[in-house]
Amino acid sequence: MRKECQSVNSLLGIQNYRLHTPSGQCLKHQFTRGNTTAPVRFPEYSIMANTIEELNGRRHFDYIVIGCGGIGSGALYWLSKRAGENVLGLEKFQLAHSNGGSQDVSRIIRLMYPIEEYLRLTPETYRAWEEVEKESGYQLVYKPGSLSLADTPDGVAVLEKYAAKMAEAGIPFERFNSKQLMERYPQFTAGPQMQALYQKDGGLVDAAAGNSLHVQLAQGRGAKVIDNCPVNKLSRDPSGLLEVCTPKGTFTCRKVMVTAGAWINHVISSIGCHVPVYVTQENVTYFGSPHTKEFTREKFPVFIYHDQERDVYALPVHGITGTKIGVDAGGPVTTGDTRTWVPDPVRLRHITDLCKRIIPKFLGPVMETKTCLYTMTPDRNFLIDTASKAGFPDVIVCSGAGHAYKFASFLGKVLSEMAVDGRTQFDISAFSWDREALTDPQFKPTFYHGKDQGPSSKL
Repeated sequence: MRKECQSVNSLLGIQNYRLHTPSGQCLKHQFTRGNTTAPVRFPEYSIMANTIEELNGRRHFDYIVIGCGGIGSGALYWLSKRAGENVLGLEKFQLAHSNGGSQDVSRIIRLMYPIEEYLRLTPETYRAWEEVEKESGYQLVYKPGSLSLADTPDGVAVLEKYAAKMAEAGIPFERFNSKQLMERYPQFTAGPQMQALYQKDGGLVDAAAGNSLHVQLAQGRGAKVIDNCPVNKLSRDPSGLLEVCTPKGTFTCRKVMVTAGAWINHVISSIGCHVPVYVTQENVTYFGSPHTKEFTREKFPVFIYHDQERDVYALPVHGITGTKIGVDAGGPVTTGDTRTWVPDPVRLRHITDLCKRIIPKFLGPVMETKTCLYTMTPDRNFLIDTASKAGFPDVIVCSGAGHAYKFASFLGKVLSEMAVDGRTQFDISAFSWDREALTDPQFKPTFYHGKDQGPSSKL
């Protein structure tokens, strides 16, 4: 595999960079022969699951969460506040795995959205994370600010949609022209056509730590989490309770929350449900910039660059000593079980070319290119609803549509309210199962908020 590593870097015209263990073993690009195991690399955070023996033979819980990534761990956390030891989480893989879409140390969090339904909820995402921070004493959210950038007519049109919606919602923001942008952030080498919107509350949330704390704090209230425990079937027993069948035995409960990401249909197909989702494999790259001092959280914001074909997002140094950048959506369609962990050099070339043009100091040796999965509904909006039409109102299904980590703890709160109270205090009507995108097979997918763009927009 060494030649593959070198060829990607040669294509980009940059130096090769490889991580090693203390014994000298190389950890980069070590892929297994099959398609079921992620590449070996340094762990971010470990989360300790409970053993099946710790259940002491117990097989009934009031609430079971299936899938314990970002949203699922959030559901465990908020449910445990109200139901404590009557909560069980089941995870298909080892906790803190990198097979899905909830991994890594930093994710963008922002108030800026071009859609009213999200703008109403974005303040709640901050409040939810603040509660986790307060209880744990651990900072998860950092606010260096967020930029939306564009220097093409199509991209600028997207900025105008953001600006209009934020103005309507009363969210404060600033506009920068090219000169003002470089005065504020001299790291950029913007051309005269560049325009930007800046919002001071944007930044990043530490995803790996967030997942860990969700689980740890839930376990502290008596909740249990069993990993390496895929769910094979949902059904109903003669008494009316839900049955959750796994290789480690069958559990019963009053309510189930399905937050299984790319495996959502594997779980709900047994109750006659299906969500039309596109699972894609995406890349994100860390560059070993020699200018790290200029890209710390204190000196540099998160940013999203918009054009008609695709969006590119970037984050300052956090957790790993490199700058982070990737293309949003548009990767090859796959499944959770057939994906590879092989990065796409064409997408890597795209972000490298963009950096050379607008922010060259962001670049350096490629430290790591990770892959992850996006699980997107055709309109790329969340699904938060029950399976009532299939006769299972006690099964609550949630899909984050490839942009939910910032909302993860908040969505966990929403699911906990739906499970315990039968409804949530928040307006989630836009994310129901009944909408056109999920009921009309002819619906044209749109994967970029603020744009008219479909799944054909691949690099």
